[in-house]
Amino acid sequence: MILSVGELQPYVQYLVCPDYDVLDMDRDIELRHLRYFVAVAEELHFGRAAARLHLAQPPLSQQIRKLEEILGHPLFVRTSRAVKLTAAGEVFLERARRTLRNVQEDMDEARSVGRGDEGTLRVGFIGSSMLTPLPAMLGRYRQLYPKVQLLLSESYTANIAASLNRGALDAGFLRDGGRVDGLHVEPIFSEPFVAVLPKTHRLAGRSNISPGDLRDEPFVFFTPGAGRLAYDKPMSLFEEYGFRPHVVQEAPQWLTILRLVGAGLGVSVGPACTRQIAVPNVACPGLRGAKVTSDIELAYREGEDRAVVGAFAAVARESFGGVDRSIRGRAFRRRASR
Repeated sequence: MILSVGELQPYVQYLVCPDYDVLDMDRDIELRHLRYFVAVAEELHFGRAAARLHLAQPPLSQQIRKLEEILGHPLFVRTSRAVKLTAAGEVFLERARRTLRNVQEDMDEARSVGRGDEGTLRVGFIGSSMLTPLPAMLGRYRQLYPKVQLLLSESYTANIAASLNRGALDAGFLRDGGRVDGLHVEPIFSEPFVAVLPKTHRLAGRSNISPGDLRDEPFVFFTPGAGRLAYDKPMSLFEEYGFRPHVVQEAPQWLTILRLVGAGLGVSVGPACTRQIAVPNVACPGLRGAKVTSDIELAYREGEDRAVVGAFAAVARESFGGVDRSIRGRAFRRRASR
């Protein structure tokens, strides 16, 4: 039954249906109804509210009436002199403001995630990359994107690549990972190889030596399982001289390798950054005529288009400077052109 609200409240001048079918509410009520209602409730004047909303007054009044019909109760008491909120209107004003605020916050958060400003980013890195510009790059990324939860994990090149492919990581820094099925891999930093010798070695006092000078030396080095190309690259330096080093001891970390070399267990070869952690009883002369370099590479899954990964990659390229500028424009170009 439709009752005249005027019978209950003499200043309300139209009809409200108290038994409105609530199942129709989701189809009928819209955010604009809430915005219209809040404007009228704050102005307590339909004319001023209409001007604030850039609407004509009659359509605004119609939409407020529709909202009241949906709720089944009047929200305003209208007289010839004033507009006042009913008790239901005062409660609904608080809820409407909260709903609009929540929607705005949700939209802002969605936009932020879409820009790469928020989210979670899992990044793997190889230990020796910490001797390159990587730490400074991570610090810069943290300053630019403080709301992103950055989760870092250290591992070997092979493990990082496998974790990327199975989705356990979002991005990674490899050393000489090369081509990996399912991954986009781009070099962003390049450095020469150096010899790693005990200080007591006959060649330790030289600034540069030939790879051929180490023909008969025992080597301390990583296992090939840590990364096939990362193992083969430095070995190829010696193959040019007709031999492949004889590895007598494997070690998992560069600090361990340096300690073992310093103790006289053999010699090694590594990227130039290892000089930064060389122990006092180790010398690191350059390798004369060496054409092969060691590359730090940024990797992520092929087809990756999430903004958080794209933003991270952009900061990495800019921070490292890159070694192949032709690659830069290809990454995430599809997304940028949308």
